[in-house]
Amino acid sequence: MTHDFDMVIFGGLGDLSLRKLLPALYRSEVAGHLPRNGRIFLISRALGEREEELTRIQEWLTNQLKSGESPTSHWPEFEQRLHLCAFDVTEDGEGWADLEQPLLEVDAAEGKRDRVFYLAMPPSLYGTICEQLSGRGLINETSRVVLEKPLGYDRTTANEINAQVAKYFPENSIFRIDHYLGKETVQNLLALRFANIMFEPLWNGNYIDHVQISLSEEVGLEGRTAFYDQAGAMRDMIQNHLLQLLCLVAMEPPHKLQADNIRTEKLKVLQALRPLQGYEVQSHTVRGQYVDGMMHGKAVPGYLDELGKDSQTETFVAIKAHIDNWRWSGVPFYFRTGKRLRQRCAEIVIQFKSLTHNVFDGASTQLSANRLVIRLQPDEGIEMTVMAKELNQLDMRLQEVPLNLNFAETFQNIHSDSYQRLLLNVIDNDLSLFAHRDEADLAWAWVDPIINAWNKCGTPVQAYEAGSWGPDASAALLHSDKRAWHNNGGSKRGKR
Repeated sequence: MTHDFDMVIFGGLGDLSLRKLLPALYRSEVAGHLPRNGRIFLISRALGEREEELTRIQEWLTNQLKSGESPTSHWPEFEQRLHLCAFDVTEDGEGWADLEQPLLEVDAAEGKRDRVFYLAMPPSLYGTICEQLSGRGLINETSRVVLEKPLGYDRTTANEINAQVAKYFPENSIFRIDHYLGKETVQNLLALRFANIMFEPLWNGNYIDHVQISLSEEVGLEGRTAFYDQAGAMRDMIQNHLLQLLCLVAMEPPHKLQADNIRTEKLKVLQALRPLQGYEVQSHTVRGQYVDGMMHGKAVPGYLDELGKDSQTETFVAIKAHIDNWRWSGVPFYFRTGKRLRQRCAEIVIQFKSLTHNVFDGASTQLSANRLVIRLQPDEGIEMTVMAKELNQLDMRLQEVPLNLNFAETFQNIHSDSYQRLLLNVIDNDLSLFAHRDEADLAWAWVDPIINAWNKCGTPVQAYEAGSWGPDASAALLHSDKRAWHNNGGSKRGKR
């Protein structure tokens, strides 16, 4: 990266900035990816003394960086980039001058710099912030804005927020961030599909039996009580993370791996995603809510105990979906996400079909179908399960064996950070890993009718113990198709 830039983070000393954005930028500093004169402005409603706040930032870096990463090795250089400004973004106070003056002075002295505005604040403030920036002449032709999820509560509110931002920024300057798309393994999904001739010819319903996309969390509310009880798992995870991963798994090969081409193919997937209506909502979806249970040998409270009131908000969702196009005709896609599940895991499972004829004789040569598992977290990697002969056996006995690519073992001293990649892409004005407004709109158009059907029919949440794999109905969703979740071994049974 060679050109200078200014990054302005609204909510610069908030939880997201301290846990994700600043560690990602510091890693970029260590790696030499930031230009010498790049500046980072941290906007907060209130600030202490500069040295006090810098000490707090460095303490957060110490906690967030991984073993082997030093929060002091490049701190003097990183510290010089940080400019702290205190003012309320909703008011026309004098504090805005602390941001305006250094930005406009550089424009006058050097010409207009690339300028990134990162809105790490509630979406209800996006329109207000953009209006303030525009009114103060801080938006130029090289400016771009980064929007954090959740972007709206439903299709209507999402469109309202997008319309407010679009008054001040063109679509090619709006970066809607989804940190899952910045993970190395997601990038490797594209490499796996489009750089290896052994996979692309098989990537269709002729050879693939079904696809699973699972994002499971061990944590509960974690201080997000008010937000989460309004959103639930469907809005918080399905509408963005899982549908974005679905697009990358299912899309057609783009002409070139460039932003516009990728977005075009992702839109085609969402357009072909079969709507769930009427009875199908009840038969193809499962919504659950965790009750008290055991996590790693420790008792944890249920959702209602953490919330402190009664609620029908779902903390778990499982869905069976279909894509109506030639490539995926007849192939079910199973989604699953939830809180307080047995283990933290994010994975995409491509389950291939079984062979139509077994040339081997005997029960010991029963064939299992090949399976490709793409792990996004906690350990990023790719695993292919194949059949092989057992060694040291005179007769032909077969067993499943994994061909395993563990990125941590293969690529030494690599600290994968999705926010680091995404922030550098924003600075480089690369939109390939970000969602277009039309993608978000189509995602909401698919999700909203499901939520509305749940509410209209009064579909109750099904209880599952914390530390389990979710409600019994989740396993039954696949069992009725004579399938099973990939990592469901030994799951506890849900109960009310």
